[in-house]
Amino acid sequence: MTAIRALIGERLEILVGVDDAIVEGIAAGAVGWIAGLVSAFPAESVALFQDAMEGREREAFELYRWFLPLLRLDTVPKFVQLIKLAQEAAGIGSARVRPPRFELVGTELAAARVVIDTALRSRPPQVRRSARV
Repeated sequence: MTAIRALIGERLEILVGVDDAIVEGIAAGAVGWIAGLVSAFPAESVALFQDAMEGREREAFELYRWFLPLLRLDTVPKFVQLIKLAQEAAGIGSARVRPPRFELVGTELAAARVVIDTALRSRPPQVRRSARV
């Protein structure tokens, strides 16, 4: 982000396209976020983005600590399957994927469910309901 900004100055607005770099990206000057886990956790995603953009560091990092294991699901080759699994677990989608993708199975599926289920059990109640989704 800093290298891009050094090359182009303020000529372009830069967006973060990696879910688990959103807070750092905004701190480095990003003005938007191309997010994946937002489709499973919209209120948390909006709250995290707003906190980071508005300089509420304590709130942003508190939410970020909870969200980070989920956000990392969007940084691996099977991110589509993982996001869809998270959507299903959150009650707003299906884990079904279309070819050429295959649904997760075995230890991959079990490991992903641990991450998602742990997050759902500890979902922060303080996420502002006023976060515009």
